[in-house]
Amino acid sequence: MKVIAAYLLAVLGGNTCPSANDLKDILGSVGAEADDDRIELLLSEVKGKDITELIASGREKLASVPSGGGVAVAATAVGGASGGGAPAAPEPKKEEKVEEKEESDDDMGFSLFD
Repeated sequence: MKVIAAYLLAVLGGNTCPSANDLKDILGSVGAEADDDRIELLLSEVKGKDITELIASGREKLASVPSGGGVAVAATAVGGASGGGAPAAPEPKKEEKVEEKEESDDDMGFSLFD
């Protein structure tokens, strides 16, 4: 991830085609260790491609990934509409906070003059 971030920083800085040394310089400036294999892999994958097009295609791919939250709600709504099926999830029980009454002894159980 840090290699990708370094690449994007280089592109944002105006370098449309950053080299491995450019990425190493960026990573070194913040004290991060540069992995040559990952840098070469990234550069080979993005070679000749426009970064804005890569980001746009990545967003399209991420849009199709289910996030988990909406699926359960939709399944519950569909199950509830059919009138049967799985029982509804029980409502979470409210935890009643029982306040314990402390014995208040201003003199901490003994008297100064006893």
